[in-house]
Amino acid sequence: MIRIHLSRLLGERRWTQIQLSRATGIRAATINEIYNELVDRVNLEHLDRICEALDCDLSDLMEYVPNIQKKTGHDLIVEEHGNRRKQP
Repeated sequence: MIRIHLSRLLGERRWTQIQLSRATGIRAATINEIYNELVDRVNLEHLDRICEALDCDLSDLMEYVPNIQKKTGHDLIVEEHGNRRKQP
């Protein structure tokens, strides 16, 4: 899974979500979704703006943590007409 460390970065810098929103031009609601890790997809332009505003690397903002239950290989989840099922 991908972990987003925006809450930690803002805390370290004593920034609010609103301050980041104003500095980046990203909607406050979008910042809040990223902050609370509620997003499935993140706009690359948003990541670029956040890293620029916070003067950080993408690796400071996001981290890959291996999944407990694998989603690839024999455990591959295949989407068929919006339904998910395990591949036989």
